[in-house]
Amino acid sequence: MVLAAGGGRRYGQPKALVRHDDGQLLVERAAATLRAGGCAPIVVVLGAEADRVRRRAWLVDATPVDNPDWMSGMGSSLRVGLSALAETDADAVAVLLVDTPGIGPGAVRRLAGAVDGRGALITATYGGRRGHPVLLGRDHWAGVAQLATADVGARAYLAMHTAEVRGVPCEDIADDTDLDVPPDRTGAEPGADS
Repeated sequence: MVLAAGGGRRYGQPKALVRHDDGQLLVERAAATLRAGGCAPIVVVLGAEADRVRRRAWLVDATPVDNPDWMSGMGSSLRVGLSALAETDADAVAVLLVDTPGIGPGAVRRLAGAVDGRGALITATYGGRRGHPVLLGRDHWAGVAQLATADVGARAYLAMHTAEVRGVPCEDIADDTDLDVPPDRTGAEPGADS
């Protein structure tokens, strides 16, 4: 699942519509990362300028779904995406944020390889810190959806189930730095390609 509904207030536009250094829109890149990482089906949650994203983005083999409450934060997008995936036979979902282009298919594959059934709770770690992608086994979807509010996403649920969360080190193959502002406003370049 790609969470790509935000308006990108600090960035100046929805990040789904931002072009990465490789020319792809960030939303295309995130969906391609999940696809190349072995995920299917792929749900892309849209919100701000959803019609424009649909017109401009090439989301082959992905299912865009709209979050009409996108302004309330990432939690509502996570709920919309989990609801869409509940209609599939998926046992787990890898959650990827649209604004983390430094995460590549290798990190997704590494997390998917650690899945041990519908009860999986797995996060990528970076120097011991939890990051993205996050993998949620189907047995946890209802609980995650219940606690996903504002911009919290799955964080509250993971904190309540910390003993069950398995961390998978990914700092050697990914960079989960998110793009908060355009590079020309920070002097920094977007996340590294992996």
